[in-house]
Order: sequence, then structure tokens, then C-alpha cells
Amino acid sequence: MTINLSYRHTAVAVALAVSLPLLSQSAKLLPQRKFPKAIPAGNYSGIAALGGNRYAVVSDKSPDGFFLFRIDIDSITGHILDAACESFLPSGRPNRDQEGIAYDPLLHRLFISGEADGEIHEHALDGTLIATHPVAIASTALPNRSLEALTFDSSSRTFFTTTETPVRGDSLLRILQLDSLMQPIGQYAYRLDPPKHRKKRRNVVANGVSALCALGDGRLLVLEREVYVPPLRIGSSVRVRLYAVRPSHPAELQKTLVCQFTTHLNIISRKFANYEGLCLARPLADGRHLLLLIADSQNQLRGYLRDWMRTIIVESEQNAH
Repeated sequence: MTINLSYRHTAVAVALAVSLPLLSQSAKLLPQRKFPKAIPAGNYSGIAALGGNRYAVVSDKSPDGFFLFRIDIDSITGHILDAACESFLPSGRPNRDQEGIAYDPLLHRLFISGEADGEIHEHALDGTLIATHPVAIASTALPNRSLEALTFDSSSRTFFTTTETPVRGDSLLRILQLDSLMQPIGQYAYRLDPPKHRKKRRNVVANGVSALCALGDGRLLVLEREVYVPPLRIGSSVRVRLYAVRPSHPAELQKTLVCQFTTHLNIISRKFANYEGLCLARPLADGRHLLLLIADSQNQLRGYLRDWMRTIIVESEQNAH
């Protein structure tokens, strides 16, 4: 989803701070990192691990294609050590509001979901477009609320995708499971948390799912985020909630909170981050899962926003019990 944070009616200089997180006993939230000299200002909306320290990243404002990032992470602590954007590989097609990206390591193919066209495009690792796959549920999505999230489950060799908010006439989000040919094989009902802020005439409240991440052990992580922007932009915030679900039956999924944190606009620091991308990085040396998040800075809006990344450690299924 594209969220307009630009403003014209205030000259007050603002900065940003992070509130205390709410974590489950099986999660650890690590500090944010930014690398402005090595990663250009962007609108990064999705990320997928390619193996080792290589990642594919999409932007919702770039031409159709993906960026190649190098991200070095400490295998013991999970801290991000260094990162750089190495190249951009276009498909030759125009922007289609690319939001989610997933990698199939067996086929060596990347799959990118587009919010504007409601399709998942299949790419070779050089950026070449191989195939396009329409997703039926996108045809009834609200404007700018279509296909937002995409992940690949290596254990079942299936994909999961969803719209950002429920489609027209529905009160629940529908998470779709797709086979390797992009044919639907499952649909699961998911209830979004209600927004903390009420939408009024001059403010912006955007509450929905921005990313999915399959852990490969039967659990699927759902990233809910609420962006709140008041008229003068001071007091803006992003509330992130990360839930675990088990998509195994068509009834409404039961969610378990893994991690919650909020970033705010104030005069203390500049750590506001609208996290839209999420993927599973290499496991830590002790076997724990490591999640990698990337934020959409809206091209480092007005010099205040940054292209933040951060990691979250999550216990493996065996250690969680």
C-alpha cells in the first residue's frame, strides 16, 4: 500500500522514537539499522532471502523488477552488521506497485505480487519475466488495498498471499494458499485487529496486513501494521503486530502474538519505520529463527524518514515447547 506522509501546513521540525516493545517469551526484538551510504533512498516494500547474505528487494515505486541487496548478519547474536544495494534487475515493464516477493530455491525463480494489477509475476534471477499469474481475490479488493503480501513455504512448496484488508463485502481477511503452479489449494479466514486510532476527516489511518512469512514448520507469521498520520503529522505513528497462525483448516485462524512495537514522531530521535517487508533469514547458530524486516521510507521523505532494517529472533518450533 502507498501511504502519503507528505505535508505542507507545518514548519515544525520533527523526529522519531520507538516505544517499548511487547514481546512473547519466544521472541527478541533487535535494534534498527540504517545504511544511507550503501542503500539509496527508496520505497522498499518486500524482501526475500536468496541464500547466504543475498536478498531480493522490491519497491512499490520502481519499474517492474527487483533490487539485489547484500545484508551481513551476525550468526550468533542476530544483529545486522552491514548492508548494501548491489544492483537493480528490471523486467522491462513499468511499475505495477510491487509489494511482496518470494523465492523458490528449487526453481531459482522469484515471484512478485503487484497491488495495481492483482497479479503475481514469475521472474528469473536476471529479472526476466517468465509468467504472469492473476489472483482472483484481487478483483474484489478495495483500491490500493490489493495483493500486499507473498511468501513461499519451502516445506510444503506452496505460496501464501493475501490482500491488505478484507475485500468488498467481507469482514475477514482471506489468506490464500497456492501450489507451485499458482493454483489455489486453500483459503483461510483471518481477523484483523481493530485500529487503535479512529479515522477522521483530516487524518490518515491505514490498518492492514503488510507481509506474510512462512517459517517452514507449519506456522505462518502475519505482519499487521497501523499507520496513523494526524493533520499536522506531529504525533504520527506506526504500530506493528506480528502474529503466528497455523493455516490448516478453513475456519477463522487463531492468532498468537509474537511481537508488538510502535514507532512515533517526536523531537527526540529519527527511528520511525513503516515496516512493509518481512522474510526469514538464515537460522542462528543455535537453531533459532531469524526474521528480517525492511521499511518503506517513501524515498526518505523530506529528509526525516530512513530506510530502516531490523531483525527479530523467534524460537524454533522445538525450542518453543
